[in-house]
Amino acid sequence: MTINEQLIQMFEERPQQFLSGEELSTKLNCSRTAIWKHIERLRQEGYEFEAVSRKGYRLMSKPEKLNIQEILQRLETSTLGKSIHYYDEVDSTQTVARELITQGAEEGTLVIAELQTAGRGRLGRRWHSPKGKGLWMSLVLKPRIPVQFTPQLTLLIAVALCRALRQITSLSIGIKWPNDLLIEGKKISGILLESSAEDENLQYVVAGIGISVNLAQDDYPDDELRSKATSLSIEAGKKLDRTDILCQFLRELELVYTLYHEQGFGPIKLLWEALSVSLHRSITCQTPRGVSEGYAVGIDDSGALTVRLPDGSMTQWYSGDIQFANPVAD
Repeated sequence: MTINEQLIQMFEERPQQFLSGEELSTKLNCSRTAIWKHIERLRQEGYEFEAVSRKGYRLMSKPEKLNIQEILQRLETSTLGKSIHYYDEVDSTQTVARELITQGAEEGTLVIAELQTAGRGRLGRRWHSPKGKGLWMSLVLKPRIPVQFTPQLTLLIAVALCRALRQITSLSIGIKWPNDLLIEGKKISGILLESSAEDENLQYVVAGIGISVNLAQDDYPDDELRSKATSLSIEAGKKLDRTDILCQFLRELELVYTLYHEQGFGPIKLLWEALSVSLHRSITCQTPRGVSEGYAVGIDDSGALTVRLPDGSMTQWYSGDIQFANPVAD
């Protein structure tokens, strides 16, 4: 067993008792500084310890794990999530999902992990995903659409996720173009799409979705991240059931995904605009060519953001990192 595994075993053998750093270091044949470092590593994985001077450490709680059989029993979908690949720890669920596709994974295959060591968002940014505190997952989709419509899927998934989270939490959650969900300007979820196409047709899409569910304030490593991100638990003032959220999201997504294939992007566009926090306000957009300014008017049928520039002309932004120039809608 690793030192971390031995530590957990020792605490579990003596529940609710304090174990001193000296006792732990003696039994594990390492320094007290090393013990402290291992305790901190376990904290990052979702274990909660109480530390008291001259007493030592006491294990207060362990990270909760998803019960896949319970999820499968509670799912109300016909396709999405019917095949689940569950991991305690992976580098990235996106990587695992792409590997499964090469092995013949069907549409609706879900990869979910308690911890990602190299989770990532758009523009190569790292996604903070502590163990057992959120939903870190990737979903295989095989939509019957031309490749140029791929950006529509990000907006579609955002609509389904926003609707599901609003239903469960009653929080005022909104969509920031193109792929973030916010509460009062702070990020609680992100969506990353990676796709493969052949002859102008999509072969598959891997939709990476991260939802900060039960993170506490001290789960965020620094003040900068705390100023930009929050969790459903922090905002709701209570712990939330991750299984409820996952099942409701997959149910909503299958409904919206079916609507999309039956009626096209039109209904999705209306739903997205109703849930958006990006429209009817002044924004800036960071692109590889520099910073652009404008006023967000709507989205077009490709999923691009329609923007009125300072000179009055209209343009479309297809990608980029937008920031709000004013704190509330104009």
